[in-house]
Amino acid sequence: MNPVRGKFSAPFEPEKVASDWRQRGFSCGTFEDPPGRAWRDYTHDCNELITVVEGRLQLTLKGVDMILEPGDEAFIPRRCLHSVVNLAPTRTVWLYGYDSPGV
Repeated sequence: MNPVRGKFSAPFEPEKVASDWRQRGFSCGTFEDPPGRAWRDYTHDCNELITVVEGRLQLTLKGVDMILEPGDEAFIPRRCLHSVVNLAPTRTVWLYGYDSPGV
């Protein structure tokens, strides 16, 4: 469950991520979080992908913390308890996608 480091290289183009994810059956949306914003203890009934566009996130999966930087991609399996925290001193922009429509 380690992230894929540098999956998407600079200059970062969110539309390339969206295209890649669509080909893999995932949606693509954007979150913009202020410093310290935390999404704690979530689960979904589908798989999820996340990629940082700008800033820095801490992703916790099954109690294991990992740091995501711009271009890194992480896979979150369905029904896996996870949390995401903005570690950057400024906003963090990140993309998320689900492999099930309407989620």
